[in-house]
Amino acid sequence: MSIFAVRYTYDERSEVRDAVRPEHRAWLAGQAEAGVLLGSGPFTEGAPGALLVLRGDDEDAVRAVLAQDPFAREGLVADTEVRTWEVVLGPWAATV
Repeated sequence: MSIFAVRYTYDERSEVRDAVRPEHRAWLAGQAEAGVLLGSGPFTEGAPGALLVLRGDDEDAVRAVLAQDPFAREGLVADTEVRTWEVVLGPWAATV
């Protein structure tokens, strides 16, 4: 398995994001419990978005997981960048 860094860029509908956020976070918690999601959180500056770090077999598998995200389902994710990330140091380095 590989580790992937995912950058979400959200659209401007913050009121819809706020309404869907509890379901989105519950979905994220489920992915963390399943060992797929290693970490996630919103950016606090600049364009609205978030960083997610996931474990997966390949980019297609990661994108299939992300398609299940309630934010994606509601069209709140304007752009998704998925990149393989080689973790060299830190606690995630041992998870690959």
